[in-house]
Amino acid sequence: MPLASSTVVLAILVAGTGTGAAIDLVTRRIPNGVVVTTALAGLAAAGVGASDISVGASLFGLGVGIALMLPGHLFGGTGAGDVKLFGAVGAVVGVERILWAFCYTALAGGVIAIIWALCHGRLALTLRRAGASLHRPGQTRAAIVSAGAGNTFPYGPAIAIGSVLATLLRG
Repeated sequence: MPLASSTVVLAILVAGTGTGAAIDLVTRRIPNGVVVTTALAGLAAAGVGASDISVGASLFGLGVGIALMLPGHLFGGTGAGDVKLFGAVGAVVGVERILWAFCYTALAGGVIAIIWALCHGRLALTLRRAGASLHRPGQTRAAIVSAGAGNTFPYGPAIAIGSVLATLLRG
């Protein structure tokens, strides 16, 4: 990716996912306004040639980003805002880079999950439940979202870290 277009892509990602991550940390929500603005900025950058992807690749990236995160939402592992924010990332980075962003986001999410569990004194319990969910996948959603269990953490920061890393390392 040429330096000028990678700078534009990084600026959009840092602004969009950084804002989403900061709000997610405080409110445990990612506002639609952040998601829509990020997606539109990615589409606009593609449309005016400020990134190295076409509008079609941007739209396809948006769809693939949503499709990649949707199973996690259906099983209770991510919120709808996470799904939409990752779709917006796809609109910014395009279809070719969204898979790398997904891999780096998953790695960042795993590290954050371990740190979160350690900080909340839940690492052993979390590991036991993760192992059990492999044997009883139908109970996974209920275990994740059970009230008061402290089983969830804001995923926006993982999306921000993963998408920026993918752009820096794969851009």
